[in-house]
Amino acid sequence: MIDPNDPLDLQVVKQSKIIDALIDRIERSHKVDGTAYSLFQSAIALQAEVWEKTRDLEEALDTLGRASGELETAYKVQERVQKNLADVMVAMEGGFALFSEERLQVCNSLFKQLLPDVEPLIQPGLGFDDFLAAVSASKYVISQGNGRWHSPPDRPGTRRFSSFIIALRGDRWYQLSHRQTSSDNIAVLLTEVTQIVRENRREKKRLIEDQAHFLQAAFDHLSLGICTFSSEGELLVRNERFGELLGVPLPLLKKGVGMQRIVEYVERHEILDRRGRRSTYPGWFKAILRGNTVQERVRRQDGVRLDLQTHSLPDDCFLVTLRDVTAETEVAEMLEQRVRERTAELTEANRMLQIQSAEQFKTEDALRQAKEAAEAAHASKTRFLAAASHDLLQPINAAKLYISTLGEIVDQGQAKETVERLGRSFSSIETLLHALLDISRLDSSGVEFNITSFCMEEPLRALEEDLSTLAAQKGIELKFVPSSRWVSSDRRYLMRCIGNLAVNAIQYTETGRVLVGCRLKGTRLSVEVWDTGIGISEADQKRIFDEFTRVRDTRSGSGVGLGLSIVERACRHLGHEVRLMSKPERGSMFAIEVPLVTSPEGSDLCRKPVAVDASAHHGPLDLIVMVIENDADVLHAMTQRLDSWGASVLAATSTETALDLMAEIGTPPDIILADYQLDGTDTGVRAIRALRAAGGSQTPAIVISAKNSKALMRLGQEGAFSVLKKPVNLPRLRALIDWKTRREMT
Repeated sequence: MIDPNDPLDLQVVKQSKIIDALIDRIERSHKVDGTAYSLFQSAIALQAEVWEKTRDLEEALDTLGRASGELETAYKVQERVQKNLADVMVAMEGGFALFSEERLQVCNSLFKQLLPDVEPLIQPGLGFDDFLAAVSASKYVISQGNGRWHSPPDRPGTRRFSSFIIALRGDRWYQLSHRQTSSDNIAVLLTEVTQIVRENRREKKRLIEDQAHFLQAAFDHLSLGICTFSSEGELLVRNERFGELLGVPLPLLKKGVGMQRIVEYVERHEILDRRGRRSTYPGWFKAILRGNTVQERVRRQDGVRLDLQTHSLPDDCFLVTLRDVTAETEVAEMLEQRVRERTAELTEANRMLQIQSAEQFKTEDALRQAKEAAEAAHASKTRFLAAASHDLLQPINAAKLYISTLGEIVDQGQAKETVERLGRSFSSIETLLHALLDISRLDSSGVEFNITSFCMEEPLRALEEDLSTLAAQKGIELKFVPSSRWVSSDRRYLMRCIGNLAVNAIQYTETGRVLVGCRLKGTRLSVEVWDTGIGISEADQKRIFDEFTRVRDTRSGSGVGLGLSIVERACRHLGHEVRLMSKPERGSMFAIEVPLVTSPEGSDLCRKPVAVDASAHHGPLDLIVMVIENDADVLHAMTQRLDSWGASVLAATSTETALDLMAEIGTPPDIILADYQLDGTDTGVRAIRALRAAGGSQTPAIVISAKNSKALMRLGQEGAFSVLKKPVNLPRLRALIDWKTRREMT
């Protein structure tokens, strides 16, 4: 019946009503039941209930008393807080207001009295947005932007905050800030910032003035003349240099003066030398409005050159600059004059060069023709020597054959010595002729080399046989140490080089010995010629490889100084290094380094060659020998020599004659000796082929020729015939005939 949540006063009233109802019920119960016992029981029960209710009432009154005390204390605290808040709000220098649930709860007097036309609205319950709208619409507020401020929208998890400046009439400024508190109230502060704004304004003005002074000072110290104009063409800023360069009085260059007046003054006083040209200044404004830059070179009457430029600035202002370019112009004009002069000089020089070039072209053409003529003459000489070698060697070959025959016939001492001297003379002629031919071939551009692999033992032994007689005549000990190594080179030229070195060693050695041997040097074989001769000084070592150079004359030396020249040329073409070591009066050592190769059988060493003994012709040469030679003297001498050896000789001058002779005897010859170059197109190779074909057998054959080319050597290998050089070495010819016929018989 009693709600404990009700106020204590209401609970007391309800309990009183309950007690009165209980008492009234007791009185009514006495009227109904008159027995004493019933009355006693009822009184006892009623008394118990009254005591219980009285106890509850006392507890309730006690609780009510305590609550009333706490409430009174809370009221006192609230009054004290409100009094303190009021004191704080009165003591605040700015305006303050507190909005709860977007409604004004409390504010101070400054907040209320700031705007007189808004003051009537400042009452508790005023909406926050209505307050902002009223402030923005106040006549005391200077409109800024759209003249209205809005509180920022609510965002989940964030508290609103905003701050803005309010400009009031009378140059008063306030900062209005509002912030949402943790209890979702809005605290609004109005802070006067008039002094700060005025101070900032003064500072800004001071900075602008200082900047203007600084800019003006910078302008005044520039070498350029500078002047700025507004969009209406009125002068704003200029420096003194502008007036000096333009020649305009300073009173005319005051701030606010129109540019048109300045232009009219310049044109009226003819400060600038227009030289009959129309003024271009009216067109400047159109160009500046389009944002273009105008530039013009002008000249004052006193000769000063000026570079005038206009540049557009923000707010349609523009800048005019003047720069003194007199020195630059004079330098440019001087340079242009120099360029013109230099151009004229270069033109004249070019004309002279063209003339010289034409003359040089003529000279070069003449030199070219002379060079071509010299090359043609050299080629003609080479061809002549190559073609004439056969004819040059023919008489020497015939003479040597006759001398050899004569040497066997003459037995008397004086006549025999004469024959021997005659033989040595022809040998010298032969050596010189071969040297000249070799020099000619090596100097020609089309020199041919027959690079093959061969063993060094056999050619060194053959060279030893050839030089042993010369060494014996001088009383020199000649020793060869052949090598069984295989090398790669042109056999003929290599042996000619080694032979020339050995001959020189014999000629320039008076007493002692000459040694020819080989030494391994890595992948090369060094063929060395040592002697104990006169030696060569260092000064002479640099020139001995030149043509016709001799260190000194010797009693037995019959050479003309071509041997070492041939060695140098041949080894240079073949890629063989030539080395020299020598000491005067001690001797010399010449070496030629040749690359080593492997033999066809896969070995580094060669097999022992089949010895061809040049002196092994003890018995008569019982053979039928076909000799084909177109030179009558050589044919006669060769026939006599073969007859002296006991051979039956068939002498022919052409292939057709040889075929006729073979047909007459009815049998092929035992061996064919044929000169390579016969009359016309006839050759010894053709004759050998024809005789073999007619006889139906592979008759042994030897071609004797002054020509020793790769093509002829290849023909010899293909045609199975040997090649001997003219003049013929008779002992070697006899040994080769014996060897070829004996091999054929076996």
